[in-house]
Amino acid sequence: MSRHIGYRAVNQNALGRLPGLLAAWLPDGRRVGREWIARNPRRTDRHAGSFKVNLATGRWADFATGDKGGDVVSLFAYLKGITQPESARRLADILGGAP
Repeated sequence: MSRHIGYRAVNQNALGRLPGLLAAWLPDGRRVGREWIARNPRRTDRHAGSFKVNLATGRWADFATGDKGGDVVSLFAYLKGITQPESARRLADILGGAP
């Protein structure tokens, strides 16, 4: 049985915890101003610099490949290689339950 996930609520909740989530998901990264800069774990990326996540909005991009997204749900989906609905469900569980 599938359950409804409120994407907006999941994203808002995740934004409040984004630095900690990114430290777990992209542990080789670092905060630089309002961005988290890391190597992209989905490709052979030797140096951090082209993969960035905006800590205020959750928007992310790999400027070397053109991969990008507008929120934390899409980032988690990209990093884990899963669909956005599955990403939202997993994030809701990680963050303490579905909204």
